Amino acid sequence: MHRGPLIAPSLLSADFARLAEEAHRVAGADWLHFDVMDAHFVPNLTFGLPVMQALQEVTPVPLDCHLMIEEPERWAPGYAEAGARNVTVHAEACTGDPRAVARDLRAAGALAGLALKPETSLDHYLDVLQEFDTLLIMTVEPGFGGQDFIAEALPKVRRARELVDSGHLTLFIEVDGGINADTIEQAAEAGADVFVAGSAVYGADDPTRAIAALRAQAGAAMRG
Repeated sequence: MHRGPLIAPSLLSADFARLAEEAHRVAGADWLHFDVMDAHFVPNLTFGLPVMQALQEVTPVPLDCHLMIEEPERWAPGYAEAGARNVTVHAEACTGDPRAVARDLRAAGALAGLALKPETSLDHYLDVLQEFDTLLIMTVEPGFGGQDFIAEALPKVRRARELVDSGHLTLFIEVDGGINADTIEQAAEAGADVFVAGSAVYGADDPTRAIAALRAQAGAAMRG
């Protein structure tokens, strides 16, 4: 059964000089997507824990922290301890068993997420996902905002939805990358229930209206 649609605007598309105000501009969102990049796991550098802690004090929206970093086992629990609703690490970056990270995140009070790059197989992580709350399927290569949606990732979304609907997994299925009015219905029909949208929200004249429109589109596609 679907639990969404949840819309998670990405701060990667916001005005970095006005993050508190930008968080309030999307007060109608379900989650606020916070991309952490370390210039090692991905070729870009963005926010870190101090910025997240400051934002946590002022945002009306639960934070969805996506850690595109090396050694997530070392850093991820800090984001949970700081109050993030959901903290997602990349399967490809974990040096040990990802289930250990999931346990640490849950113990710290957050939902635990596992992210897969477009080329990463879902089947390799089916046992691991039993201990996660969120599966983030990347629909672009991680590292930069504004990329085009990779439709080839959708079979992975469909497979995950089948496993959730059959009771083999219990988790949110989140998609991130190129999600907008032209692509959100494809992702929703495939089975996603959490949608990260960057420029589709922050590039709109009215972010609140853009969120509502995306939520309605996704909801209609999910019911269809």
